[in-house]
Amino acid sequence: MRPSAQAPSVGASFAALSQVLVGTAAGVSAALVAYPVGGGQGLRYTLAAVAMYAVLRLRKPPRVRVGARAWLLLFLLALLGQTLFNQLLIGSLEHADPATVGSILGCSPIALAVIAPLMARRRPGARIVAGSVLVVAGAVAVEGFGDASATGLLMALGVLVCEIAFSLLAVPLLPRLGALRVAAYSTALAVPQSFAIGWFSDGTGMLRVPTLAEASALVFIGLIATVAAFLLWYTALGTLGAERAGLFSGLVPVSAALSALVLGTGEVRPAQLAGSALVGAGVVLGMRMTREQPSPAPEIAPEPVRAAGVAAPVKTGTAAP
Repeated sequence: MRPSAQAPSVGASFAALSQVLVGTAAGVSAALVAYPVGGGQGLRYTLAAVAMYAVLRLRKPPRVRVGARAWLLLFLLALLGQTLFNQLLIGSLEHADPATVGSILGCSPIALAVIAPLMARRRPGARIVAGSVLVVAGAVAVEGFGDASATGLLMALGVLVCEIAFSLLAVPLLPRLGALRVAAYSTALAVPQSFAIGWFSDGTGMLRVPTLAEASALVFIGLIATVAAFLLWYTALGTLGAERAGLFSGLVPVSAALSALVLGTGEVRPAQLAGSALVGAGVVLGMRMTREQPSPAPEIAPEPVRAAGVAAPVKTGTAAP
């Protein structure tokens, strides 16, 4: 998948918008603090999977066969990048200050800037790494740093690992499957995973009729923070590469702070303004064209196209349109 001349600017716009949507959803998620986590996430991903399947049916992309290795990557992508990410995030907030968790999670741009090229057997780009350092410094300035127990720190590090996996596990899948299939299939796989964890932790209490505020939050998070944000992010990954797309993760705390200001639940501090400026400077530095451009994402070995007439996969998990 070789980017077109226009792809970097398009990819940057998609990456930025996806992270702004994720940051905005942070304020909306406050309405779900009393709803069972596993059941709530299962409902969220069910709604998102149905919406993505509808988009697949409307677009009617060429049929492809998804092999065992690809399904394994998709399963791990759903498990780490979606299901366990949410569980660890909620758990870490019970043992650590939200600012601490946010600051640790904000280190993902540096990790992606270093790990992604090494996985592709390339040296990390010095300019991208430098830009990532600025982005992380800005994100930490926006979030701040608070108290945390050892358990909270370990769980926050687990959240960081899951965040990194959400991008890196998708990279080899995108050239063959495309952003829509990767997002749809992984989200569909996250549905039973989330409900299984919900049943284990809450039993029959994992689901209840949501209040109006909870239902509204589930719809917003399911359609906006999942369908729209996932599609935008995976499209950006396919055009920019993980290390450059990762620069835009610093926009999450910035947009979360701005949404809190708009909703009247927070205020802008000088440190947040300075941090936002650092995030912007880091993105500009890392996105500047250099000779060290990331190579296109590695492609999974081609497999024969399945004959027409095979059932669509998102509901059953057995085939790919």
